Amino acid sequence: MSGGFVSHKRKTIGRILLILAGTILTVRLLGRAASSGTRSQSVFSQVLVALFSCVNRYIPWHHLPPWLGAMNVLAFRYVLRQQNLHDTSGQSLVTASATVKCDPHALYNRISEGTCNDLQLPAMGAAGQRFGRNVPLRYTFPEKEPALLTPSPRVVSRRLLTRETFVPADTLNLLAAAWIQFQTHDWFAHSKSDKGDQFQIPLDKEDDWSDREMRVRRTAIDPTRLPEESERPPTYLNHESHWWDGSQIYGDNEATTAQLRNKLDGKLIFDEKAQLLPVDPTTGIERTGFTDNWWIGLSLLHNLFAMEHNAIYDALHSEYPYWGSDQLFDTARLVNTALMAKIHTVEWTPGILAHPTLRIAMNANWWGLLDEKITKTFGRLSSNDLISGIPGSQTDHNGVPYALTEEFVAVYRLHSLIPDEIQIHSISTGKLIKALEFHQVAFDQARKVLDDGTRMADIFYSFGISHPGAVTLHNYPRFLQNLTLPTGEHLDLASVDILRDRERGLPRYNLFRKLLHLPPARSFEELTNNKVWAEELREVYEGDVDRVDLLVGMLAEPFPKGFGFGDTAFRVFILMASRRLKSDRFFTIDYRPEVYTQAGLDWINRNTFSSVLIRHYPELKPALRQVKNPFAPWNRLE
Repeated sequence: MSGGFVSHKRKTIGRILLILAGTILTVRLLGRAASSGTRSQSVFSQVLVALFSCVNRYIPWHHLPPWLGAMNVLAFRYVLRQQNLHDTSGQSLVTASATVKCDPHALYNRISEGTCNDLQLPAMGAAGQRFGRNVPLRYTFPEKEPALLTPSPRVVSRRLLTRETFVPADTLNLLAAAWIQFQTHDWFAHSKSDKGDQFQIPLDKEDDWSDREMRVRRTAIDPTRLPEESERPPTYLNHESHWWDGSQIYGDNEATTAQLRNKLDGKLIFDEKAQLLPVDPTTGIERTGFTDNWWIGLSLLHNLFAMEHNAIYDALHSEYPYWGSDQLFDTARLVNTALMAKIHTVEWTPGILAHPTLRIAMNANWWGLLDEKITKTFGRLSSNDLISGIPGSQTDHNGVPYALTEEFVAVYRLHSLIPDEIQIHSISTGKLIKALEFHQVAFDQARKVLDDGTRMADIFYSFGISHPGAVTLHNYPRFLQNLTLPTGEHLDLASVDILRDRERGLPRYNLFRKLLHLPPARSFEELTNNKVWAEELREVYEGDVDRVDLLVGMLAEPFPKGFGFGDTAFRVFILMASRRLKSDRFFTIDYRPEVYTQAGLDWINRNTFSSVLIRHYPELKPALRQVKNPFAPWNRLE
């Protein structure tokens, strides 16, 4: 009786708080439509945070009505921006910035190295700068060996991650898996140390690892560290630019970009007859900006957006016939990059996080809460990015120099998305052409998929109707656990994933949740609702739930309805998804006709992933008809 009364009381309190939240939100948005004073915004954020901290005692954000859920996510973002951005750069960023000269060309165009995006600290976000942190630095010291290797990453891989049977993510298609790797290759890459500097991974007696021992090269040390930083946690450099700048296509340095351009007209080098990027004869892989971990999925998207760049170039040339090839190339790069960022924000993300709250939140990131139609029709009606979207708003680093973070890298370990085989179907007949194991579509084998007359449109269609793997325990591809790289290096990528988080000082799962303002799991049964998994976790981690690795915990935890990954990873996503846009002047103060041209902005506004696909492969149109999200399963053609 008393339990029912308490439950009813909690529901009543929750409803009252929801009504209050809706009232405050309505009044606040109406009041801020014409003004966006800093202090009033601070008061608004404080009220919002306090309100939803009460609501969430009774109702999690993903159980709220979508609009209130979106406001709840906004409250999370206010807290995360205030407490979970931590600078690792020290004096190194200032020293590096002093050597960078920003000429007039850099004021209106992206530089391949990522310099001169921030004109006050021009090395900010550039290739070769340090990763930041989303947790306080005192928690980022890695454990010493042997604790660092306990339990053995190989044991974790074999007993908790190995795919037993393929578990599909049936709300997504395989392009969603290819897309995120395509994007992460633009965002981050750590360098590895020399071969002599390695971890030795403990192996069980029953382990069938073919080598006598398992060695993994360490992450390369940061050569920019100063003697006075010796007592601080380790730092690591990003080989790529931290900015969302299309470096996977254009390269991370100006020399590479120049090599990828056609010397006659300045477009990307492309074999117009074959409608394909040229192949580098030394590697057997397409010539493009970033080719590590290559497979047919990456080949699809690199070819597609190289063609899109050249289509944008031609459209700009038609609009501005007096422009030179450099100006056309640079502007086409701006437009192509922004289009990819838009696709990721309003299509890929609501695809993998298929929840009505996220559709509102991600559309608001790009278009604002006033909605796409209003913003497209009338332009920005407010300087506040909550109302009119981040593109075109004021740049804001939230008090910390911009950098991607080690935590951001960790939550994008999504190798479970990769299937065991790729089935290729004909776009003309819908019939199966061939089924290929993953090693037959990887590295220099990827382009050979076309040797028997298979077309790129066939492969796009096949990806559109195929599912990736679900991001969960016991669904890590076996071939990635026994992978030989073109360099001859033999590794278990699942073991490497576990090791990298530990090596780079990522807190283990429970501490990570605490530092992101989430309750830790008090038991294995609380961590996961799968009783078998709970027992397996208990055995591997010898009964200590606080030792569960970050990746393992994120794969084991229950997900919000419609989510392709869990709430733990989502907290980093809430923070960093908007930060990548809000810190970048080419998405904020310089997202304007004077930089992009009006024709360029119109191109971004009117295009989607579907329109890009159909422009270059019109035969895909029937498969995409009435498909709301091109990262969801397409129509099967018979």
